[in-house]
This record gives sequence, structure tokens and C-alpha cells, in this order.
Amino acid sequence: MRSKTETTSMHLTRRAFGAGLAAGTGFLAFALPVRALTVDQARQLVDKLIADINTTINSGKSEDAMFGDFEQIFATYADVATIARSALGPASKSASDGQMATFTKAYKGYISRKYGRRFREFIGGKIEVTDARPYKSYYEVISTATLQGEAPFDLRWWVGDKSGRNLFFNIIIEGVNMLASERTEIGAILDKNGGDIDKLIAALNAT
Repeated sequence: MRSKTETTSMHLTRRAFGAGLAAGTGFLAFALPVRALTVDQARQLVDKLIADINTTINSGKSEDAMFGDFEQIFATYADVATIARSALGPASKSASDGQMATFTKAYKGYISRKYGRRFREFIGGKIEVTDARPYKSYYEVISTATLQGEAPFDLRWWVGDKSGRNLFFNIIIEGVNMLASERTEIGAILDKNGGDIDKLIAALNAT
């Protein structure tokens, strides 16, 4: 069940990493039930996630090879179904099961490429977990990102177990909320395609 959306507006001009994520504004939170998940487990999950990201961005691989790695990372550590359904917004209620499955697959590739391009900007840099805490009904894991020649900045990962696994379902980058940003962007692509989910899926696959 989603909490009330709080509107927020930010301008990210100083750091290249965040610039591509500022298309959407707002604050969207899921009230995810915390069951067996603990703050230590949430932190361990993000530690492993960040280790895999750092390994990929410093691997020397081509961009296309990195995108494949990022898609695997996303599939391993993210609650893809929750993120995809949030991104699709109200249209998810009218989508068939087949459309949702196809959209989720297309969206996984799309967001992996999108965030893969952002994380590639970390080549020569690093991300480190600095803290973790209970937050609402899930956990927030706080990390610091450092790019070459840039001041460190803040990344926050929201971790829950709604899917039955411990997974992250949102990233906050200097206050910019991924879920809200993605819903705005996917909504705009859907509108551009006349509200046709199949055309939206095709557009994501071509991006």
C-alpha cells in the first residue's frame, strides 16, 4: 500500500550522475511489511550490490558488456516486479498478465541500460555504504558515491522483503526519488504512444 506522495523539486546541475535522473520530481514510498528482514541483512544486501557495481564499472569491459552485467545485477538485487508496476502507474491496473510480464522484462532491460550509463560515470570512482537504519516499514541503507574530481554525494537504497526475498525497491540520489522519476518518464512515453502498452514495450526495447 503506497503512502501519500510528497512533492519535491530538485535541480541537479553539479553532478553528472544525477542529472539524467531529475526528469521526475516527487516522493513516493511503499509501505512494505518488514518480516524477517533486519537492518544488518539490508546493509549486507547493499554491500554485495555495491561490490558488484564497483566490480563492473572498473572491469574495463565495453559498454554493451557492462549493460549485460548491470541487467544481471538488477535482476539479482532489485524487486523488479514492484519497480516495474510502480513505473507503469495506473496503466498497470488495465494491463493483462501477459502485458505485465512482457513490460516487466522490457523495463528490466531499459532501466539496466539507463542506470548502467549513469554508473559508468563512476569509472575510477567508488560507492561505499556508510549507514543503515529502519525507515517507515522497511530499511534505508545510506551510501556515499565519489566520482573523480567531484565532491562525494549521497545515495540511499530502500530495502524490503515484500516479494519474499530481501531486495531493494528504490534509490534516492541526493533527494531525487527513482520511483517517482521513473513513473513520470514511463508515463510520458506511454502518453506519446497513445496509451498503448504494447507500443510502450516496443519503445522501451528500442531505447
